[in-house]
Amino acid sequence: MLPETTPGFLVARPLGGGDDEIAGILTDLETVTPATFPPPDADDAGNSVSAGLLRTALRVGFRATAGPFRSLAGLAVEPRPYQLVPLLMALRQQTVRLLIADDVGIGKTIEASLIAAELLAQGTATGLTVLCSPALAEQWQQELAEKFRIDAELVLPSTVKRLHKNAVLADDESIFHYYRHTVVSTDFIKSPARMKEFIQSCPDLVIVDEAHTCVADGSTGGGRTQRYDLIRELAGKADRHLLLVTATPHSGKDEGFRNLIGLLDPALPGLDLNDAKGRDELARYMVQRRRGDIRKYLDEETKFPSDRETHEERYYLTDDYRKLFRQVLAYAKETIRGASRDQVRQRVRYWSVLALLRALASSPQAAAATLQTRAKSVGSETTEEADRLGRATVLDMAEDEASESVDVLPGADDLKDDDHTERARLLRFAKQAGALAGKGDSKLTKVKDVVQGLLADGYDPIVFCRFIDTAEYVAEHLRTALGTAAHVGCVTGMLPPSEREARIGELSATEGRHVLVATDCLSEGVNLQDAFQAVVHYDLAWNPTRHEQREGRVDRFGQPADKVRAVTIIGADNLIDEIVMRVLIRKHEEIRKSLGVSVPVPNSSNQVVEALMEELLTSGGETWQQLPLDGLGAGDLHAEWESSAAKERASRTKFAQVGIKPDEVARELAEIRASLGSSGEIETFTREALDALGSSLTNQEYGFTAVTATLPNGLRDTLPPGQAQPLPFHRALPVPRRHAHLDRTDPSIGAIARYVLDAALDRTIPWPTSERPSRFGVMRTHAVQRRTTLLLTRFRMHLELSVKDGKKPLVAEEARVLAFRGKPDHPGWLSQDEVEALLVAQPDGNVAPDFARDDLDRLLALETRQQPDGLEQTKPRLMWHLEPALDAEAEALAERLRDSHARVRAAARQSGSSKITVTANKPADLLGVYIYLPAVPGVTS
Repeated sequence: MLPETTPGFLVARPLGGGDDEIAGILTDLETVTPATFPPPDADDAGNSVSAGLLRTALRVGFRATAGPFRSLAGLAVEPRPYQLVPLLMALRQQTVRLLIADDVGIGKTIEASLIAAELLAQGTATGLTVLCSPALAEQWQQELAEKFRIDAELVLPSTVKRLHKNAVLADDESIFHYYRHTVVSTDFIKSPARMKEFIQSCPDLVIVDEAHTCVADGSTGGGRTQRYDLIRELAGKADRHLLLVTATPHSGKDEGFRNLIGLLDPALPGLDLNDAKGRDELARYMVQRRRGDIRKYLDEETKFPSDRETHEERYYLTDDYRKLFRQVLAYAKETIRGASRDQVRQRVRYWSVLALLRALASSPQAAAATLQTRAKSVGSETTEEADRLGRATVLDMAEDEASESVDVLPGADDLKDDDHTERARLLRFAKQAGALAGKGDSKLTKVKDVVQGLLADGYDPIVFCRFIDTAEYVAEHLRTALGTAAHVGCVTGMLPPSEREARIGELSATEGRHVLVATDCLSEGVNLQDAFQAVVHYDLAWNPTRHEQREGRVDRFGQPADKVRAVTIIGADNLIDEIVMRVLIRKHEEIRKSLGVSVPVPNSSNQVVEALMEELLTSGGETWQQLPLDGLGAGDLHAEWESSAAKERASRTKFAQVGIKPDEVARELAEIRASLGSSGEIETFTREALDALGSSLTNQEYGFTAVTATLPNGLRDTLPPGQAQPLPFHRALPVPRRHAHLDRTDPSIGAIARYVLDAALDRTIPWPTSERPSRFGVMRTHAVQRRTTLLLTRFRMHLELSVKDGKKPLVAEEARVLAFRGKPDHPGWLSQDEVEALLVAQPDGNVAPDFARDDLDRLLALETRQQPDGLEQTKPRLMWHLEPALDAEAEALAERLRDSHARVRAAARQSGSSKITVTANKPADLLGVYIYLPAVPGVTS
């Protein structure tokens, strides 16, 4: 029975059940009586492993355990030890304001969601909004639901009408009043009309993903400024919890970084960060770690790829392709030189021909389609508008990180409707380009060779293209070229986000090797490390950050491969590729290898690329050496980039997390595992349970495999579908697809635990062997010198936490194994270490069934006694003797829960947010009784 119960309405949850199994009962309609566990039945005595099996099954099933955190038992993910650091930092603040700036692939989404789940569970927060790009919205929704049991609605242009229609709203309410948890497109909600409504109804907990794109740094455009205005307004409410998530908090610009930390506390931008005192103050609000910092943390190793092997593959244009390229370049120069005096017209023509050159460098298909597509900037009324539209469609701007049109063709047709001569010229170019598809395209031949080589070396690659037309063209060619050697899938921005994930899932689930061809709609935030180990850059991105994002889809935690690969395909005689490679990509790789992390390219890079492209289009030169690199700012760009790298290197030292010490994390980790069970216990439980259920186990270096075909139908039906046969169980992450992890959060482990628990409590549930888990057992063993009784108990505690609006009632439960020597009326209680040793004791002698039955009957014989209040009460003889000791244990557990809750919230103690009232629910539930007798000398079983 849960604390939400009121007169006439009972709220209940089954033993070991989760929140999705909570039921409400109208007591006026249903007769409800107090539930008690019947005493164990001596006729169903079990073997020596029963107590351990049942205890672990209980722990795996619990969704509201004791310990310092209220949410962890209900999660479907086990955080790595280092991921507890941001949680501990957050709980030490009255209002949580935190910048989570860990490196790419470490698990910032898990860390932020973990904090959110805890704040919601303890009642400190009542609602959640995640602000992110629309491309990542569905992934955030899925992560919150599947791993953290937080059901959030998507607020996107495509969903907002449905949300309004389904909500029951008062005149002064918005959808954010109705839907407690939401995932919102930052760019959708930032417009002035929507922003005002959102700010007024925004919940008290906000996560901002890719927060570096939401601060002004003195050199950014209107989109970023609008985002900054939005987040600054939200941060202005002093009691709102705010989590900022980004892998690049500094980006070399001090103004942007100080604006970012200013969202956490207005005083932070004024800190002297060259002084230890200033850095220590910032450390209360910021956690930033590289892979090397956490690869081995608290003696637990987190596996990342040991290396990212990168190399370039060059190709040369075919004669016909080179001829077309020169014709188009000549046309482009002619167009720029011959443009009218109308400055707007000049800028429109410049961006149109640059779009054409970029599409031609990508593929014949992209070029042909671009030539027949109207330029986006044609309707511009000012040069500023023409440049803004041109940059947004042709360049790879940092602002594009939130854009859903990153792979759309820019268009090159800027001609007037009556300019038939020039349009005919463009159509001839388009026809020439179309004729080059296939055999006339040496770049296509190169990608086939690269992909075949990767497949031969054991790598399943993702091939990234800039344009939708190119991706579809490459995918079709690879399907034909690879035949049955690999399955080829294609994902572009033409698909909605949910269908992209579905298509990737279908491809990954197909037996055999896989190749995924994709555009940059998948370059950020989407996790592809489970099925792919290599990246091929078919088209160069004109922003190195985009390259890093592509490679980060496979080079991250959870990648089973020891090494990942990244291959960049370059046109050796393609001037466009040479400019981008020399100015941007190679410098970025040089800095990444030197520093160990990526440093975003300075904002001036776009101006340098534009200057070089303009020089290419206006000069007579046709080779790289003829372009004045340093004179056009490339040298200054590299100097600025080196300066940013130096600042980043210094910041990684300055802002290394010092607020939480490893021993503090170790203490809380030990308490969590004491409540939920350790990994060793989970493995022992799984092995013993599967063996008792009739499975055949085979030891492997990573763990073991188990045959599931022989398991009872009721268990097989609850195991996740589509798993490997036999089913491999792994001790450590990462775990390959369709395998199981020896962890309480794994669905297969949960299914096994639930079946064991149900079979012990309900003897009608099928069990194929004689080793059925039982609530009673007697055995002889050399592990004891005196009669010893082991008790499996469940303790429940009612909690009340202080929250803004009063008190938050909760329930915690814990399975405990206790043991005593001698008779129940004079018990000698064992230490916890002695109890653990007893759980693995082996039988060394037989016990006659009649003797075991008589022994249990004596212990559980009912006795009626008069209470101090004069009332009579009936309960088993064993409980009359042991109840005082069990009540004392319940009080001790309650006190320990109070202490651990207050300890992790020590810094918030004065505010009252750490206050908790814990009341032990007595008496404890007695789930199992197991008697150990000394072995008879000279007699063996």
